[in-house]
Amino acid sequence: MASLWDDLDNLVNSPSSFTETTGERGTIKPKPDFDAGDDVEALRKAIEGLGTKEETLIDILTHRSGAQRQLICDAYQEATGRTLVDDLKGDVSGDLEELLVALVTPPAAFDCHEVMRAMKGAGTSDSVLIEIFASRSNQQIKALTDVYLEETEKKLTLDLKSEVSGDFAKALLLLAEGQREDSTSVDTKKAKEEAKVLHDAGENKWGTDESKFIEILCQRSIPQLRQTLVDYKTLSGKTLQQSIKGEMSGELEELLVAIVKCVKSVPAYFAECLYDCMKGGGTDESTLIRIMVSRSEIDLLDIRAEFKKLYEYSLHSAIESDLSGCLGEGVKAICGGDD
Repeated sequence: MASLWDDLDNLVNSPSSFTETTGERGTIKPKPDFDAGDDVEALRKAIEGLGTKEETLIDILTHRSGAQRQLICDAYQEATGRTLVDDLKGDVSGDLEELLVALVTPPAAFDCHEVMRAMKGAGTSDSVLIEIFASRSNQQIKALTDVYLEETEKKLTLDLKSEVSGDFAKALLLLAEGQREDSTSVDTKKAKEEAKVLHDAGENKWGTDESKFIEILCQRSIPQLRQTLVDYKTLSGKTLQQSIKGEMSGELEELLVAIVKCVKSVPAYFAECLYDCMKGGGTDESTLIRIMVSRSEIDLLDIRAEFKKLYEYSLHSAIESDLSGCLGEGVKAICGGDD
């Protein structure tokens, strides 16, 4: 498995999902002859008739772009006086409800609700916070925090502070504040210097100076960090990821490794996450749904390609053997074709 993350040869010039706008590498495209009114009528029949027609709900909501689904939500509310989200919640349950509600929620609000859910109740679901904050661009994080403020009238960073602590909190808060530099140009001299700073703070030191790792990995731009990763490997003979794993533990290690993976390849990072949530006895349906829906219009085609490369079978076949019934049909529809 390690080989994927060790190969940094073409890293500096390869495209990054952080800069992708929606559309190009997604599996869900806008429906050409879209008519919100027709869709609303079909959805109402499926919901209001005797027994819900899940197939209709899945078929419509997985074959419209996010923007089209928002138009459907508006038209539905106009026609019925109710929100589509509430009607879906009242009509379907469990994982299928989660999937359909995710599809009709705007991306920033969906991210925001996942973060809220991760912070709710006793104990925080750190892995969800790590996945979201390590993989989202500044714009996506700003949009998420704006929704949070709107819905709770509180600042997300203040609420996060009461949930997490220590170095993990420092790193997570930098990401949640959207402190990553946006520049696309690379300062090669600085990359070499910071590779050395990281080496001196970890491998070359008795004990680890975590603050240097946090400062650099949570604030430098993606192109800058890619150059630093390459220089680090040249200097140390190890990848930065190997060093972090050797030097740190717990949530901070998990977060910094996730950042390094996303700097290198967001699609490969998500391919691994999808594999992890389906392997073994049970399936982590929430993670599966979150990744499939949130990447469906960004880079799911690339995630599928990476999945096939890594595991030698297709994401589609993994879903097929892992999920059954309507949920399986819905997730496969989002996945698109078989590779």
